[in-house]
This record gives sequence, C-alpha cells and structure tokens, in this order.
Amino acid sequence: MRMIISFAALFLSVILLQLSTGGVGPLDALSGLVLDFTTAQIGLLGSAHFLGFFVGCWWAPRLMGSVGHSRAFAAFTATGAIGLLAHMLVIDPLAWAMMRVASGLCVAGCYTVIEAWLQAKVTNETRGRTMGVYRVADMGASLMAQMVISVLEPASYVSYNLLALLCCAALLPLTLTKSAQPETPDAPRLRPMLAVTRSPLAAAGVIVAALSSASFRMVGPVYGTGVGLAADQIAYFLAAFVAGGALAQYPVGWLADKYDRRWVLIWLSVAAICSCTLTALMRDLSTVEILLTAGLFGLTTFPIYSVAAAHAHDFADASERVELSAALMFHFALGAIAAPLVASWLIEAFGPPAMFAMIAVGHAVLVVFGLVRMRARPGAARRTRYVYAPRTSFLIGRLTGRDRDAG
Repeated sequence: MRMIISFAALFLSVILLQLSTGGVGPLDALSGLVLDFTTAQIGLLGSAHFLGFFVGCWWAPRLMGSVGHSRAFAAFTATGAIGLLAHMLVIDPLAWAMMRVASGLCVAGCYTVIEAWLQAKVTNETRGRTMGVYRVADMGASLMAQMVISVLEPASYVSYNLLALLCCAALLPLTLTKSAQPETPDAPRLRPMLAVTRSPLAAAGVIVAALSSASFRMVGPVYGTGVGLAADQIAYFLAAFVAGGALAQYPVGWLADKYDRRWVLIWLSVAAICSCTLTALMRDLSTVEILLTAGLFGLTTFPIYSVAAAHAHDFADASERVELSAALMFHFALGAIAAPLVASWLIEAFGPPAMFAMIAVGHAVLVVFGLVRMRARPGAARRTRYVYAPRTSFLIGRLTGRDRDAG
C-alpha cells in the first residue's frame, strides 16, 4: 500500500494525461467531419500525431538531461495544452495537423518522464506491483478517454478547452510531489536494425500492430459515422476495441508463454483476418453487433505488439533490452505514421469497409512471413516471460527488462 501511495502522483498524472490526449484523436475525427474536412485530411491528423510522438520519444530523454524531470514534464504538457486550445482558433486541416504534432510530442514526452521516474524509484521487490498498477491506470484511463467523446460536442471550443484543462491538471500531481527528482537516465541509442537482426518477424509484427491500432483509433470514427453510428455510439465503439484488447492480455500471455510465440502470432493474425472480413462484409448490423465486432477486433489485434516484442526479446541479451524496446517502438511509430493516412485514402476511394480490408491484407502478409520465418530457423532455446508492453516511450524497456528475465 505504501508503494502505491508513494507513486500516486505519477499514476494520477498518467490518468489525467490519458483522459486528455486519448480523447483528442476521436474528437478531431468527428470535428473534421462536421467542418467538412476530407477523409484524407482527417487521416493526416492521425499521422501527424504519431509523427510528433516519434519525435518526442527521441527528444524527451535529452530534454530531461538538460532541464530535469519536472521542467521537462511541464514543457511537454504546455505543448499539448497549446495544441488543444488552438484548434478552434484556426480552422484549417494543415494547421490542425501541426497541433496534432504538438499533442504527439506531449504524449511521448510526458510518458518518458513518468517512466524514467518510475524506473528510478522502483526496487526488485516493488517492480511487479508497481507495473501492475501502472498498466491498470493507463489502460483504464484509455478506456475512459474513449467514453469522454460521448459528452463532447464536435468542433466546439468548449470541448477542446475541457481536454486542455485535463492536460493542464496532469501537471499538478507530478510537479507538486514532495519526492525528490531522480537521476536522469541515459537516453537509449536508437538502433532500428537491432529489431530486424534479432527477429525480422517481430519487426514486421509491430508494424502490423501499428497498422491495426493507429488506423482504428484515428480513423475509426470516420468508419463509425459511415455505418450510421451517432457520436455517443462511436465512443462505445472505440471503448469496445480497448476493452477487447485489455481482456485479451492474460489469455494471450498464457498462450505465448506455453507455446511457440510464432504460432501465437500467426493464429492471432488469422483471427484478425476473420474479424476484419466479418466487419467489412457484414451489412446492416445493429449497434450491438457493431460494438461486438469492435471488441473482437481489439481482442485479436491489440496483443500482437506484446507477443512480437516478447519473441524479439527471446533472441536478445539482457544488455540489449532497452535498445531493442526502443527499436521496436521505432518500427511501430513508422507504421502508425503511415496507417491513418493510407486508411483514410482507402475509405475515401472505396468506402468504410476498405479500412478493414487494408488491415486484413497486412495480417495476411504477416501470416505468410511468419510461416516463412519458421522454416528459416528454429524457435529460441530460452524464452523470456511474456510482458504486456505499452507503446508509451522509448524508455519502457527499462521498466519491462527485468520482468522479462525473471523466472
């Protein structure tokens, strides 16, 4: 209990940050539709967010080294709040894209600070419980953030102002904590090819995970509107995806620890193809049926990143954990930058089901590549533990590295 209380400020900042930044993506998509943005322009907003996220992941450890944890957190939070508040001042897709770069910087920078702080304070005895609470706080807030959309009016200054207030509120717990700031960790070297050399299949897996997740989160509201969902129903639609992914973590983790992870990855992709095909081909679904397909989509696609990461770490030394995690995040970010833009182009050209057709093709490629890789080399002689790997910052490898080597 003392451990949880000592980290309460960090966890509260995570919750407030997630409520703010987790809601801006779907709100932007719905606002763009109201303001007559094209589907491609809405996709550009999602891609811009992940561009900012990637830059923030790389820059944040260096900024912490220059100004300290609290000042870096304040700077990134202010950047996110400015991006949110500026939305209704300038109604232009390209201007909004720049604002979304700011929100991506905010997310990556703030999570980097929080995870660096956690890493410096946890001990071997408290690591497991701390990470458990951290994951629950992050996932629970992500789920709530989707529900916030049901009460926010699209293209409204008040809506963006409320999200900006939540973003600013995230400053208070961390900057007012009495805990001393920890030593600044060294920024991990970014070696993208490390992921490819350790496991080409894992590198492909995280790209396909980005194809699924980024497309659905950033362009999913356009699909929902296209199939007749109201704004409040789109909130449940996105929440069902997150809930499905959360429910999948334990059973998929058990399977990934018991069986060859390449087979787990392949069968998850097969299930994802079935889910996408079902969603794309079914017509005149009821609202409940649409929510169930979203939950099934999250169930089959959300764990792929963690399974791919676990498979890559099976072929890495303990000394490579941090840099390998950063390399996997790099490939995820590349996929996430491209996915919303491509998905929006396809929806504009062929209609809402085209997004799921694109994702199904990506998973089909992963299945074929997985089978090819299984013939190329045997499985790992020693396997690490499966660990749910949040896509939050390049420093997440510091928090999960020892968990992978335990047991």
